[in-house]
Amino acid sequence: MRIIVLGGGVVGVTTAYQLQRDGHDVVLIERNAEVADETSWGNAGMVAPGHSFVWSSPKAPMTLLKSLVLKDQALRFRLSADPRLYAWSWQFLMECTAAKARRNTLLKHRLAAYSQQVLHEVIGGEELAYDRNDRGILYFHRSQQALEAGIANMRLLESDGQQIRVLNREQVVGLDPALGHVGDRIAGAIWCPTDETGDPAKFTRALAALVARRGGEIRTGTTITGFETAGDRLAGVATDRGTVTGDAYVLATGTASAALGRRLGLSLPIYPIKGYSLTIPIGNRPKPPALAAVDEHNLVAISRFGDRLRVTATAEFAGYDKSHRPSDFAFMKRVTQELYPEGADYDRAEMWAGLRPMTPTNLPFFGRRHLRNLYLNTGHGHIGWTMSHGSARITADLIAGRTPAIPLDGLVAGSA
Repeated sequence: MRIIVLGGGVVGVTTAYQLQRDGHDVVLIERNAEVADETSWGNAGMVAPGHSFVWSSPKAPMTLLKSLVLKDQALRFRLSADPRLYAWSWQFLMECTAAKARRNTLLKHRLAAYSQQVLHEVIGGEELAYDRNDRGILYFHRSQQALEAGIANMRLLESDGQQIRVLNREQVVGLDPALGHVGDRIAGAIWCPTDETGDPAKFTRALAALVARRGGEIRTGTTITGFETAGDRLAGVATDRGTVTGDAYVLATGTASAALGRRLGLSLPIYPIKGYSLTIPIGNRPKPPALAAVDEHNLVAISRFGDRLRVTATAEFAGYDKSHRPSDFAFMKRVTQELYPEGADYDRAEMWAGLRPMTPTNLPFFGRRHLRNLYLNTGHGHIGWTMSHGSARITADLIAGRTPAIPLDGLVAGSA
């Protein structure tokens, strides 16, 4: 078939790749000048099933409430005139029970672990350079009490097959000597040796180039302006460069999916949650981190992409606003510099803010709605890089009429 993929982030490009592997002709439409130019550019770069815990947890409501007064909360709520923020937030709060958080976390981990398996199949057969680091990820805690609570939480993922190792402070420093000078401020860590990192933008652009070399069309700088339907089918996608038609279509436009979906009569509870990141050159600094880490006390994530560090923090309920100020990055920069004072050229940090396409459950949408040739693959939230590869394979399987390799029952709200 000729299949039109809407969206050129990591989800859209991996979907185009999997569809092309199945023998389809693919056309990918992306509004930016390059693929991976929005959410896929500035995220933490962690392929981390060990980080599958949902944000809609029993602690979230109080954290959001505190954020109206306190400015240092990991989850922040900003009052807005957008009524959709409040409708979506109510649905989010309804998922914040202990039972729902446990269920959604296990379902999310199922997809994340499968997706990592698909990623390994892809890189096993293709030459793709993206600064991969497969030494695992450290999730470290500052107090013994927090460490014990973190271990108890991680047992949930361990029960679903996640490999974990509990390390004391000496073992943490042994694994990454760059943390040696702050070892006395770290009680211990949970090390997930099978988690990994890599630059998602590099990966996505390399994969898109591969799709193009094999005959796929990558139409960047192309904005969707409308849709043409015929009965229960999508007949075409109107763009500022003409109408594009195909046999099937995949909606993989991230935070734009809700607005585009409304034009097609779809109600998709996907809302942007703002995140902040720094990209910092290592330069000639002698002690950069050897592997990725998450400071669980401060909820700051640090990954190493070759000669750069990527630092991320904060989830802000602030609508579609991507503006930022230097003060928004001061805390995460201070934490990283404390941990790795000789780790990077901090004065050369590049600031970025972007939007994560979140659903109330933290689980993406798959399959069809009322249009029988339109498939959803969107709403991947804060670990879209982790879940993209498996989601692409699932979407290709659904289009082919095959049963996906993992069960979809209960996995995704609104799945086919």
